[in-house]
Amino acid sequence: MNDMTRGSAYRHLWRYALPLVLGNWFQLAYNAADSVIVGRFIGRDALAAEGAAAPVMNLMILAISGVTIGAGVLMSEFFGARDREQLRRELATTLLAGAWFSLGVAVLGILLTPQILRWQAVPEDIFSATVMYLRITFVGVPFTCFYNALAAGLKSVGDARTPLRFLIFSSVLNVVLDLVLIGALGLGIACSAATTVFAQGISALLAAVYLVRRLPDLCPSRGEWQIDRALLGRTMRYGSVTALQQACQPIGKVLIQGQVNLLGVDVMAAFNAVTRVDDFACIPEQSVAQGITTFLAQNRGAKRYDRIRAGFRAGLLMEFGYWILIGTVTAVFRTSLVALFVSGEGAQRVTALGSQYLGAMAVFYILPAFTNGFQGYYRGMGRMGVTLAGTLIQTTLRVVFTILLAPRVGIYGIAFACAGGWIVMLLFEVPLYLLRMRGREEQIST
Repeated sequence: MNDMTRGSAYRHLWRYALPLVLGNWFQLAYNAADSVIVGRFIGRDALAAEGAAAPVMNLMILAISGVTIGAGVLMSEFFGARDREQLRRELATTLLAGAWFSLGVAVLGILLTPQILRWQAVPEDIFSATVMYLRITFVGVPFTCFYNALAAGLKSVGDARTPLRFLIFSSVLNVVLDLVLIGALGLGIACSAATTVFAQGISALLAAVYLVRRLPDLCPSRGEWQIDRALLGRTMRYGSVTALQQACQPIGKVLIQGQVNLLGVDVMAAFNAVTRVDDFACIPEQSVAQGITTFLAQNRGAKRYDRIRAGFRAGLLMEFGYWILIGTVTAVFRTSLVALFVSGEGAQRVTALGSQYLGAMAVFYILPAFTNGFQGYYRGMGRMGVTLAGTLIQTTLRVVFTILLAPRVGIYGIAFACAGGWIVMLLFEVPLYLLRMRGREEQIST
């Protein structure tokens, strides 16, 4: 456990965010390795099929993680207030309600997969493979929900290292299984989806065993295994807004993917490759933002309001430092990064398209660094409506700009569409923060 209500804000954020960053990198490393293995051993069509399915699954996963993020904010408040009973009840409520929700999502997803892909205008030559891949992946949704709820409980008490261990194990397991079953035995795209589901189940099981054996104080007792309606109401007020906010971006990606699909298989393959790189760049920024959220929520629960601004400033500095690193790496190695994902027919064309996109994004990655930082601040302060409004603005404009630019300048226009959405989002969130700080100063002065 890591009590963030005392001690250096930089030290707490660094200790909390670093395992999250590493964990996300390992998870993304698996996603990237899976795409490399699929693209090289199965082919370009399989890589394009995975890319077409990815926005749909991201929508489901981020909606689930949005609810657990909202629950995690509440658990952080209870931990900061030293109320362990409420923390356990909140964890039980999240797990039980999440189980019913995720089962419903899995069943509906499997039934509606063909229609969803038709809405995306997935080409006929990869349609059947994409249907099979997506349906198998939907089976893993309950495992994802269960793991995210347990991980939120651990992170709420400042333990970001334990989820890292589980992610490392599951990522390595995924890569090994893919290399053996796809690379060595020549199995198809269905195997790629099945190994993902299997790894998700293993990570959920490991998290449950750890909670029972190592943190019994956080594990709900037999009488606490019930859905607390009052806590569920608070969780849904936080979590539903956060889930909707989390779901906005993949909805936008689904719409953007539809525009990409109209540009042909080469652009589809290139976009799938560069979005993997985008994930490596942006998800660690989100990890720092999670650290900001937990730091602020714990101190808000403990009524340590003096530490909130210091923690937020420390988080923004960490975001800026990370952008310098990832922007430099992306700019220097952009061609080599894209080349990892493709070989054979059309590889040179796909690589050139992806390199063009990443050249612009290397500069633009500073924008999500700061948007994520402000999102972390507003979540930690319980102002979920602001995070939702900011994301709606960003996503809507990103889709609109993509529709306008992609047909004219191709994949390069999508990079500028991203930048435009992030800029307007900052123009909305930063003034609100400054007005809030100014109001606090006026209250203190009077």
